[in-house]
Formats: sequence, C-alpha cells, structure tokens
Amino acid sequence: MSLGFSVSGRIGKPVAEVFDAVVNPKKLSGYFTTIGGASAPLVAGSGVVWWGKVPVEVDEVVKDSRIVLRWDATDTDGKPAYKTRIEMNFEPLDDGGTFVTIAESGWQEGAVGLKKSYLNCEGWSQMLACMKAY
Repeated sequence: MSLGFSVSGRIGKPVAEVFDAVVNPKKLSGYFTTIGGASAPLVAGSGVVWWGKVPVEVDEVVKDSRIVLRWDATDTDGKPAYKTRIEMNFEPLDDGGTFVTIAESGWQEGAVGLKKSYLNCEGWSQMLACMKAY
C-alpha cells in the first residue's frame, strides 16, 4: 500500500482561466514556481522543469479538465528514489468559479514517505491558496 493525499478548493474564476494559470509557465511562475520559474507549457508527453531544478513529467493534459504529472520522490539524502503521481482536476461551477482538486499518490510507506508526503500536501495547499489571489 502506498501513501497519498488530496486537497481541493474553490477558485473564483472561470475554468479556462484557472486551467491556463497552471499550464502556462509565465502564469504559473507568477504565483507558484516563483523561484526559478517553470521552463515550458504543460504538454502531454513532455518534460518541464519547475523552480529551476525539479524535473516534471507531463503524462496527460485534457484542456480545462485534467492534468496528470509525475516527479521524483526523494530519499533521506534528497536523491531521487521513485516517482509519485499528481492528478489535478478542474470542475466548472454553476456560479462561474472552478473547483480544483489536486491528488498526489505513490509515496512509499514509512517515516520518510510520510514526512515527504506531508510536505508536498502543504505545498499543494499553498498552491491552491495562491491561485485564489492570483
């Protein structure tokens, strides 16, 4: 069994605008990957770099609906050990806003996986909070 989590929140903007704020590197760098930026748009089958040093594999992009990414989970020494999977879903709301859910899974059980998953859960929660203000 692997560890995982899900965070979600309502963003008071249309789904197309919220989705673009994630796939567009200039916009993403304006509120989330602020140090080092995002190297390229999120396109299925491609790889990008966030924060100037973190490789991100883009598995799936469904416009205004879903993004699936993979990246390295690190061991206690900070070295890549295995991949986790990030799934972002964007749901248009009747009031014109967007409900965003971000789930990350694949963390190995144990103290290291638990700690690292909590850190990433905090990071994705911060991303949602930043999106509200962006």
